[in-house]
Amino acid sequence: MNRRQLLKTVALGSAYMAMPKRGFSFSNNEDKSIVLSTWYNQGVAANNAAWNILGNQGTALDAVVEGVMVSENDIHNCCVGLGANPDRDGIVTLDASIMNHKSECGSVAFLEQIANPILVARMVMEKTPHVMLVGEGAQKFAVDNGLQLMGKKLSEDANKTYQKWLEKSEYKPIINIERNEKKHGPNPPLFLENGDYNHDTIGMIAMDSMGNLSGACTTSGMGFKMRGRVGDSPIIGAGLYVDNEIGAATSTGNGEEVIRVSGSFLVVEYMRQGYSPYAACKKAVERVVAKTPRKLEEIQVGFIAINKEGEYGGYALNKNFDYAVKATEIDNLKVDAESLITN
Repeated sequence: MNRRQLLKTVALGSAYMAMPKRGFSFSNNEDKSIVLSTWYNQGVAANNAAWNILGNQGTALDAVVEGVMVSENDIHNCCVGLGANPDRDGIVTLDASIMNHKSECGSVAFLEQIANPILVARMVMEKTPHVMLVGEGAQKFAVDNGLQLMGKKLSEDANKTYQKWLEKSEYKPIINIERNEKKHGPNPPLFLENGDYNHDTIGMIAMDSMGNLSGACTTSGMGFKMRGRVGDSPIIGAGLYVDNEIGAATSTGNGEEVIRVSGSFLVVEYMRQGYSPYAACKKAVERVVAKTPRKLEEIQVGFIAINKEGEYGGYALNKNFDYAVKATEIDNLKVDAESLITN
């Protein structure tokens, strides 16, 4: 090592020691299994399904698929799966992505009538030379591989919300409105019949007992979006990124802002530089703020991350973002993420 390399190494080490460590560490047991899901209200059930795999020495890849399918199959979920809010033409379109510890990845976007887009994303990863399939091509691929078309009929909840939205047909999502306890009570439903609406994905990242990482992300996207709109969830590096040498990250919120900064990839790169998961997520949010042309009070972006050293963390632009953590000695801990804007 020459003098310049030595000075650089010392500087990076000193910087790391000075970085905030507000992330968390799980148990130092030999079993490093852990799973994180965006949004606690749906993350608990998803984490439990994932843990059925992880707790039996299964792979992180199988775990994240089983986990997010819980949300995809929940007919009462406003924002994931075929029961969710449609686009402004009244049609539900779904996006999903997956990535494993080998940096293999797959995704689907603008997919209709298929109950589990995460399964299609996995098949793209494992059965094709491609990374992403969209629209009719993705649907045909799914059917050719044994999945059934489920029809275009909206769920009862989604139809009520859509009919209410049609009264004004205004596309003005209000961040975190479903978590406004003054307006909707302490346990608000995912669907709000008065016409208020929002969107959430489920992003899940996991480490298995072998120390390997995988992640999955799935969503119906923004409620009442323009026909054909695709957000960050199916875009590798935006909604999801895994580097088995470093860590994994996923995002939720306004996808356009996450795409703008390649958000999940950015989080992992900050961890590569030595930042803790918490600090890396915070740095990525700060990059969003620096690059977005939109008013900060109108958007929400949240990241969660885990690294290979057994730390996890998250951070958001605006308050009220939470996530669920399950590990060997952590039973679905609810973490209320810190945020850049607190009022």
